[in-house]
Amino acid sequence: VQLVESGGGLVQAGGSLRLSCAASGSIFSDDVRGWYRQGPGKQRELVATITSRGSTNYADSVKGRFTISRDNAKNMVYLQMNSLKPEDTAVYYCRTFIAILSYDYWGQGTQVTVSS
Repeated sequence: VQLVESGGGLVQAGGSLRLSCAASGSIFSDDVRGWYRQGPGKQRELVATITSRGSTNYADSVKGRFTISRDNAKNMVYLQMNSLKPEDTAVYYCRTFIAILSYDYWGQGTQVTVSS
């Protein structure tokens, strides 16, 4: 399984970005897809997840600003990020996993930098 993120970049505070993650290879359709991030000097943390049926979960810090979505037909997952803050600066990683199986893959990450 390969995951490739895109859409990162430099944006001013208050701006928006949309991250995309393309999955390829031997993909399980009934997986969970997620976005995680790791800021400078911080541990990697959950941003949002979405199940194959569309159930979502968000970190408190991004609720109301970020929206995760997926297109199962295209094997894509997206993260719409609005009202960005400098503290959102991080490398954002895409993940696909199934908790009860040894199925857990990460992308290489995409940098998001929010200037004040």
